[in-house]
Amino acid sequence: MFGMTVSPLELIVRSAIVYLVFFLLLRVSGKRELGQFTLFDLALVLLAANALQPAMTGPDSSVTGGLIVIATLFVVTSIIGLLRARVPWVRGLLQFEPTTIGRDGTWLPAIVEEEGLDEADLGAALREHGLEEVRQVKLATLEEDGSISIVAYDGTGASAAKRRRRYRRSR
Repeated sequence: MFGMTVSPLELIVRSAIVYLVFFLLLRVSGKRELGQFTLFDLALVLLAANALQPAMTGPDSSVTGGLIVIATLFVVTSIIGLLRARVPWVRGLLQFEPTTIGRDGTWLPAIVEEEGLDEADLGAALREHGLEEVRQVKLATLEEDGSISIVAYDGTGASAAKRRRRYRRSR
């Protein structure tokens, strides 16, 4: 149960490589994919976890090996977080920039298409912000986390009201 069949160093290297490649693939997939979590995304995560586990542990199935893999994943995550906070080019590599997808009552079709958004995404964002039509949008932004922020012309949208309330409370 605790006897390892693979060296601890090999488990650390395997785990770090798999983590970094998986992270890179998430980065390449685009920010909108990060903001959505559908049934298909859940299936992908579960299948990826199942497929990647042997790549990290190799033939080792010991408790000790599992603990080394988990510790490695936490350490790599912490290191990446520190690098992102302190090294500007790493932050630029790892973080998406917000993208304007709508302005002055209209969507920006080329950017919407480039970001992989569809009418269902845009309609949901409008409804989420208490708006009925795109012509009510002063500015729409696809944020770095994949969410869509909308500023309405008259400020009557639900998100504008929430922002005002939060601002007043923080004074």
